[in-house]
Amino acid sequence: MTPLLVRSWNLFHGNTVPPGREAPLRALVELASADRPDVLCLQEVPPWALGQLGRWSGMTALGEVAAPPRIGPLPSSAEVGRALTIHHGILRSAFTGQANAILLAPELRVLARDWIVLNARRFRRAQARWLGLAPVARLAWAKERRVCQAARVQREDGTTALVANLHATSFGADERLADAELLRAAVFADALARPGEPCILAGDLNLKAGRSWTLSDLTGPEWGFEGTGPWIDHVLVRGAGATPTERWPDERRRRAGRLLSDHAPVERRVE
Repeated sequence: MTPLLVRSWNLFHGNTVPPGREAPLRALVELASADRPDVLCLQEVPPWALGQLGRWSGMTALGEVAAPPRIGPLPSSAEVGRALTIHHGILRSAFTGQANAILLAPELRVLARDWIVLNARRFRRAQARWLGLAPVARLAWAKERRVCQAARVQREDGTTALVANLHATSFGADERLADAELLRAAVFADALARPGEPCILAGDLNLKAGRSWTLSDLTGPEWGFEGTGPWIDHVLVRGAGATPTERWPDERRRRAGRLLSDHAPVERRVE
């Protein structure tokens, strides 16, 4: 059985380092899909681009909007948000909102898909009391909706795997918000996965190995995941063998003197 190449990348809304007026989002997607990965988990995708991902990549695109487009407190549309973002380096997601996406090779069949809000109001309130969060942290947690999406995929040989993709909240040095969201995502994915089915939990977790109690728990014997990455992006795997996490060198995503995104893709080959 040929291993699945599973890659995860926070696209930074197509922005570059150093930032510029234009955001070459299509170039990022084309680069990430050029060598035909089997599974490509993307974060910080502007919602207007969800309908373009399949055409740009040649893959099956499953998108979920996390933060809908807004103009201040008022709801907006994806295209209005796109039009208002006249300088991507300054405005980034101020008007566009953001989404997650799982892209799949054409050979993989989608059997089911689902998603969950990671920082739903009732969950935030319960966790805020338990963690003793200050008012400023509670407000920050409610500012932007975060989701975890999942898909059961079937290979040509009939075997299946459960793939989950998330982008957790970042709140400065306080990683407890991301820890709580990651645990919620893991419970969600675990409930969807069939007994013995390989489970892949990938994305920008905003957590580093060795500093996160949730990552420590998930990679322990009770949960059985393994394979943390070298930074805050991870491809955790349970129920299947996998190669160590590889992080792209900067030169692989450098174009015209700029780095595409402020994150580097990470990837693993999963049996």
